[in-house]
Amino acid sequence: MNIAIVGATGNVGRKIIEVLEQKKIPVKNLYLLASKKSSGTELIFNKKKIKVENLEDFDFSKVEITFFSAGKDISKNYAPKAAKHSVVVDNSSFFRMDPDVPLIVPQVNKQNLSKLRKNIIANPNCSTAQMVIVLKPLHDLFEIKRVVVSTYQSVSGAGKAQVDELIDQTKAVLEKKEVSLKNFTKQIAFNAIPHIDEFSDDGYTKEEIKMINETKKILDDKIEVTATCVRIPVQVSHAESLNIEFSKKVTPSEIKKVLEGAEGCKVIDETIDGGYATPIDAEGQNETFISRIREDKSNKNSINLWIVSDNLLRGAALNAVEIAETYYNKN
Repeated sequence: MNIAIVGATGNVGRKIIEVLEQKKIPVKNLYLLASKKSSGTELIFNKKKIKVENLEDFDFSKVEITFFSAGKDISKNYAPKAAKHSVVVDNSSFFRMDPDVPLIVPQVNKQNLSKLRKNIIANPNCSTAQMVIVLKPLHDLFEIKRVVVSTYQSVSGAGKAQVDELIDQTKAVLEKKEVSLKNFTKQIAFNAIPHIDEFSDDGYTKEEIKMINETKKILDDKIEVTATCVRIPVQVSHAESLNIEFSKKVTPSEIKKVLEGAEGCKVIDETIDGGYATPIDAEGQNETFISRIREDKSNKNSINLWIVSDNLLRGAALNAVEIAETYYNKN
């Protein structure tokens, strides 16, 4: 196949290149696209150097698949053009709630790929993707009524500039120098910021609204979801604390047994020091890790658990490539 990656020089674009290589996807020609500013940059794929091309000049008739990882404005302007010639897998938020665009996590709802109308497939928010992989097998067996999620999201979810800012601020704090703010609303080093994306009129942030709406679209519109999203000073991997209410009583041992056999899940749940997964443990790993499975003693039908996943990999690049794989295997 001939494949293009829009936003190839960004965090997720580079991860898509890695995933294509690791999964040995049969790529005839790989076209790496970015802004005029980044064109001419060289990236490595299968031990070969590939020059980044200017997105504005690219002819999409040369490819069968186009991955978009350059933000919603680029997707808005260029994805429909690419979709005239290729299947588009879009990582931005622009098409996710479009009723004519399937929002896909292959382990959860690959059957919805049959609803492809615009030749565009949306990749969900990284925090949503890792959560629904855990919720799906539980909902199938026990019927979920409500989910309360609090996220602890790494700075790489915001972009490379934000990762650089965390590093710069950390150095400044340790050297007792003045901390400057560029991309965050508060100091991120040695801090936690309960604000991701813009605020809406109801007091929720857009990140929280994405998690609510996307979970309903992917999994089940009847599930009630509420979210609080927090940015923390971690470079890679998102963590989430989930409180899941079921339609009947479920025990922690039943939950653990189901998730141990679920695709894309890995249970690390021992009630000992270190018997749980942390963001560092998930970095570079394909699975969503589940820990701290326990009964919610305030509600007889609820379970608490903790999940972590590499947001650049599981939550974005890997899911995008798996979408393309699933679509082409299906067709």
